[in-house]
Amino acid sequence: MSWARMNRPSVERPARGGWKRFTGPALILLVAVIATSPQFFQGNSCGHDFNFHLVSWLDAQQSWRHGLFYPHWAPSPNFRAGEARFVFYPPLTWMLGAALGLFLAWKPVPIVLTILLLTATGLATRKLAQQVLQDGPATLAGCAALFSGYSLFTAYERSAFGELAGGFWIPCLLLLILRDRNSAAGLFGRAFDGSALPLALVVAGAWLSNAPLGVMASYLLAGVSLTAAVQLRSWAPILRASVASAIGLGLSAFYLVPAAVEQRWVEIRQATDDPGLLIENSWLFARHAGEAMELHDVELLRVSAIAVTMIALTLAGVFFSWRRGRFATQRAWWLSLAVIPVVVLLLQFPISLPLWNALPKLRFLQFPWRWLVVLEAPMGIFFAAAVWTSRRRLRIAMTVVYAIFLVGITMFTAEVFFQHCDSEDSVRGSLRAYRDGLGFAGTDEYAPPGADDSLVATDLPDACFTTNPVVVLGRGEDGTTPAWSQEQGTCEATFQATANGVKAPAEHVRIAAVAPQAGFLILRLRTYPAW
Repeated sequence: MSWARMNRPSVERPARGGWKRFTGPALILLVAVIATSPQFFQGNSCGHDFNFHLVSWLDAQQSWRHGLFYPHWAPSPNFRAGEARFVFYPPLTWMLGAALGLFLAWKPVPIVLTILLLTATGLATRKLAQQVLQDGPATLAGCAALFSGYSLFTAYERSAFGELAGGFWIPCLLLLILRDRNSAAGLFGRAFDGSALPLALVVAGAWLSNAPLGVMASYLLAGVSLTAAVQLRSWAPILRASVASAIGLGLSAFYLVPAAVEQRWVEIRQATDDPGLLIENSWLFARHAGEAMELHDVELLRVSAIAVTMIALTLAGVFFSWRRGRFATQRAWWLSLAVIPVVVLLLQFPISLPLWNALPKLRFLQFPWRWLVVLEAPMGIFFAAAVWTSRRRLRIAMTVVYAIFLVGITMFTAEVFFQHCDSEDSVRGSLRAYRDGLGFAGTDEYAPPGADDSLVATDLPDACFTTNPVVVLGRGEDGTTPAWSQEQGTCEATFQATANGVKAPAEHVRIAAVAPQAGFLILRLRTYPAW
């Protein structure tokens, strides 16, 4: 069979006018709201990264108010000693969260952001599925993708908003690689056509949302393009992917280049060298001795169950879709997606360790199960293709079953994945600490080389004058955060920093100090060469 015949559109979609055009997107939005509904009643889910993102939004918005659109320094971490967080963490999600905070109260911002990202996941998957499926099953595919176990795990237990954006970027990437261009060779046949630019924008979007997501998107682009090249016996897909990758990396260079150059100024290796962050310690259903890995293993058990479920559903969907004749047309399209669950499964076992060690930056993912974000769209599409029926009565009955299933999954999420907030970690507690100028704990991988964030004291003055340059500021019991007070006598005088004449966090501050004698001025700033 020729490629032109395989690439011929297999779906003739009837024209839909009026409000019916919005039925599918509206349904996906409704399902995203249902998926987020536990937070309407229980409040925000304070997952692992919740406080990190909230503080980033607050600091970014405060920097905007001082005229800094793209700040590099986050002043609140390390109890107002700051860190170069915005150099190393991609800007899209912290900018989006800060922008939402301009129009909404801070408490609903994480909820609204979750709804937006889940809706984007469903809509992008639906658009991808519409290449080969009618609107009904394509909408079902979008709902299944945004309600996948991994998307809810990411939203609730991890609060990893940057990675949650991958549910949108990955199907967009697959869409642009696989879509039909109504030409004899389709999109693959043109290595340097204008469609390389949209693909480059998706690559840049992935990198600017989350660095591990950028790594996965780049390897996914390479893998799917290689699969297409083998099927077509042509270099065109590989050349086109290379062009799109180069342009995409160039578009995101304003973030990638400083982050790469300035890595030597911080302890960035702590992001991968901690035992809980090693690839070798996160294989499917792995278990470890010792209390230090106990919480890690609890989380690994949950996500391993999610991985097995998603991979099993996807492979079952591949089998039944093939049996139903879905592969009869656009065979290359289906096969390109069918390879994904097999590769994701392989990467969950120790047999894949040589790949993790050999491929550049792959170990930066920290956890093999992070690849599940790549599986969300294929799982949704193969599931919908396998179960959708043209019989109206049977379809109504299955819709009822799906609705019951969604409610059940929502209740399960509220019980298992939802993370209740401690008073100091809640939005209200964090806002109180922020407005009182107390600051927050720092991020280990952004600490200066050889430094220990746990030794940074609270309540430090903006500037401390002393005749002893190695004086230790702050005291604390073993295992507790040290605190500074004037009564300790470590500062002979203290001074306040101002920004534009106002006491506020900013990258450009002024300290006016009249010293009583010769000595040293110790600033409340973490060591960083860019200062």
